Amino acid sequence: MEKIILAGGCFWGVQAYYDQLKGVLRTSVGYIDGNMRHPTYEIVCSEVSGHAEACEIVYDETIITLETILEHFLRFVNPFSINRQGNDFGRQYRSGIYYHTEGEKDHIINYLKTTFKDDYDRVRIQVKEAKDYDLAEERHQKYLEKNPYGYCHVDLNLAKASERK
Repeated sequence: MEKIILAGGCFWGVQAYYDQLKGVLRTSVGYIDGNMRHPTYEIVCSEVSGHAEACEIVYDETIITLETILEHFLRFVNPFSINRQGNDFGRQYRSGIYYHTEGEKDHIINYLKTTFKDDYDRVRIQVKEAKDYDLAEERHQKYLEKNPYGYCHVDLNLAKASERK
């Protein structure tokens, strides 16, 4: 099992997207990259804590690779946007890829450089070590499963049928 944390706008849609994919074993939503531990949703939305809304993805690398996870991420994230995805804007909606090992860091950076080539310098996706990930409140976990008509900036249909569970 491997894990990666992705921030790509509202965490409800990111979680719902990755929950569809073969090889994804479990996901959770939470807060990362802020200036305090265990913030509340209200504190994160006030931008006082500096956190990003994020989704932790635990996956079986024999079924889905990190590269495939990143490919899916780029299907719904605007890589050139700062603090905004879809209709959501604010520091908590910034894009980020949070790794656990130096090998992952190198792989992520190489993937982004290869994908964007001459436009790499315009990419605004943060690539940082995963530190201090705190679970969001229970009401946010699997939110779109509980509220199927809830708001979502992510087009969940972008997960190809062949890659779905």
